[in-house]
Amino acid sequence: MSAAVGEYERVGVPDPYGDRALLTSAMTRGYEAVPGQERDRLRCYLEAVVAARPAPVHTTVAFNAVYFGYDLGGDGYGGSPLHLDDFPVISFGERAPVLPVGAMVCVATGSDPLYAEIVHREGAHPDVGALGDVPAWVSGAPAGAEGPGKAGEDAGPRRRELLVPDLNAFGSALSLSPAQLHRLRTRGRWINEDGHVVVDVCYPSSEAARRDDLPAYADYLLTTAREQLLSPFVPVSLATLVRGTHDDDLQAGLLGLLDTVRGVLNSASALRTWGNYAMTRASLAACWRDTGPLGGDDLRSLAAAVEYAAPSGKRRYGLTTPVTVYTAVGPRLREFPGATELLRGVGYAAAVCRANVALADVVQGDSNQGLFESGSRITLDDAFEGGGVWRSHHPGDAEEPGDPLTPAGRGWTSTLPAQPEAEAELDPVELPLSDDVLLGTSELLRNDARETVWRAPLRLAHLIGGWFPLHPYVVEELRLAHGTRTGLRLEIDHAGVVLDEKEAVQQVTAEVGGEHGRLTGITWPNTFFPGLIFELRRCHGTTVIRLTTTRLKEQVRAGDRETGHFYDPCVLTREDAPGSGHHGDSAAGLGPRQLVMRTVRRCGLLTVDGHALMDRSILPSAVYGRQPARSQSAALEAAVTDLLVEHILEPDRGSRDAWGQPHFPARDREPSIALIGYRPVTHRVIHPWGGTNVSGAGWPAAQLVSGHLRRLRPGCSPSEGQREAFRKHCRGLGKADGWELPYGYTFVTQHIRGR
Repeated sequence: MSAAVGEYERVGVPDPYGDRALLTSAMTRGYEAVPGQERDRLRCYLEAVVAARPAPVHTTVAFNAVYFGYDLGGDGYGGSPLHLDDFPVISFGERAPVLPVGAMVCVATGSDPLYAEIVHREGAHPDVGALGDVPAWVSGAPAGAEGPGKAGEDAGPRRRELLVPDLNAFGSALSLSPAQLHRLRTRGRWINEDGHVVVDVCYPSSEAARRDDLPAYADYLLTTAREQLLSPFVPVSLATLVRGTHDDDLQAGLLGLLDTVRGVLNSASALRTWGNYAMTRASLAACWRDTGPLGGDDLRSLAAAVEYAAPSGKRRYGLTTPVTVYTAVGPRLREFPGATELLRGVGYAAAVCRANVALADVVQGDSNQGLFESGSRITLDDAFEGGGVWRSHHPGDAEEPGDPLTPAGRGWTSTLPAQPEAEAELDPVELPLSDDVLLGTSELLRNDARETVWRAPLRLAHLIGGWFPLHPYVVEELRLAHGTRTGLRLEIDHAGVVLDEKEAVQQVTAEVGGEHGRLTGITWPNTFFPGLIFELRRCHGTTVIRLTTTRLKEQVRAGDRETGHFYDPCVLTREDAPGSGHHGDSAAGLGPRQLVMRTVRRCGLLTVDGHALMDRSILPSAVYGRQPARSQSAALEAAVTDLLVEHILEPDRGSRDAWGQPHFPARDREPSIALIGYRPVTHRVIHPWGGTNVSGAGWPAAQLVSGHLRRLRPGCSPSEGQREAFRKHCRGLGKADGWELPYGYTFVTQHIRGR
């Protein structure tokens, strides 16, 4: 029975099909772009979902709940208008396509179909022992690996995986009775005795096998489950949220929604996360208090067993023989008396996540970066195989310390040919502002008999010096017609902004004597900033150059900069850093926070979307050009901590090659290093009614509410007007069928609401 409208609100939990949609357009831009009130509503619902579901809730499963409408009243997805026939079919023990956590599937049986949601997934390598003993080469091995140091083929690698389906996710009407489920488990033909499915997954490439869970799930929804994703029957369609159906827009919006869901789960005080899985703190506390199988006593025994798995070894001539042991959590849990029944169904996923959290807490609380007083170093080596593989090494003090909870894959790496030792330390050098290797450059748009049109971003050097480069075609023509120096008329059109007459039309000089010509004597408007993209146009035979900007669909905030015009994110990151502006570029007078931000943005590895990542260990020397005093280092470290807490900077992992150069993502066979990253999250800026004041003081901000489905009270039906509005909504989404409202729902048309 579907929950009636208002039922959730009566207990303080929003409903995905309620009067106010839980997913909003702001959420397609990522967690940092979402207003606090919208985060709170989504957090309230997701906390209730995590508390209601028997297994830890993966970020993708949490996304499913809010996107497809999970009913907390007991029906799960059973009350949602999903097309079950669209689900991929999987068969026990056979080959299967990539099925990430969150995939909704139909498990083949000899009779009625078995609908389920994949809530947990892990490696099921046949060489993992019954006691959890893992051969070194298996820990961290890539998909398709055939043995120690044998990576296998890059194309079409295969890997055996264990999938844990939630067979009750679609409510009692679509679930098996206990007797039916027992028969299926006993036969072991469609599911194994634990109610799980083991399949051989075929990946299109080794790169696809290494992809993180969230991007992999986004690809799955945009391909295999595309009809399900773009269904007009979901509470709010992704196409509506991003206002289009172009693949690039859909992918960006979907990744933004997944980032929002992950951020909300991580920020919920009532929840605890392990990787992308979330569980309630209350359930963890109850587990520690439990004295039965897989309770607190067993978890403490597991932690002790992992710590002492690598004994000191035999002594010979006063030397200690190094010993390394790899332990898979999932198989190891089966050895505890009375654990068999608790590890059936989704109980296995819950037990594995709780065990990993317990091990992580012990490592963080009782060791120094994984090094225990016993002399053993305990680290997580593989987060996927066997529910998680932990590495126990003795003596551990001989190894370089690192983050013990970041999977290092040392088992697999130890079987590879020895790599040359690094001979050089990273020497950070601030990227010169004239270096265009990574930053936006000129792009020719048109060069015909009438005119030359090109596009280029404004750089900080241009802004400070009052000049701008000319395209080589324009340089050559001006030199032939007017010599090496001539006066030109520059007309500036800043789209949507009225400029002062002296700024809109300027007399400038074209210097074209050298190979690279430029306009000089430009007075740039105060609203211009590094990264702002210009389109420049010159009709042949004239002495006029027209420079225009292009408006975005809406005002956005990227980092510290608010703009309504197109910009180059790489240039904005590098050259709009603290201390930069119209009047110069200097770090003098900046505080620790600004120095950290300036250094990361200027010296970090630059990605194509404007992210900058920097080796955290060299930050102090990069800021000051030398090893700073202790007080300066402390101030910088405090600033970094604050920036990480505020999510202005983000932690990540990279690697360093044999020549001391950092890389991101981390490369196989290279030592892992800690990175700090500047992520210029783009926020949509909502202005007050009829004004441009960003603060919105004095007027409530306007909020665009997308069209969405809403559950009706029992006995109610939608009006003919709402039926027609839904048909029109479907046509706008490009949906050629399924134009009628599903039973029990009405359609809320798009509208604007004040907050």
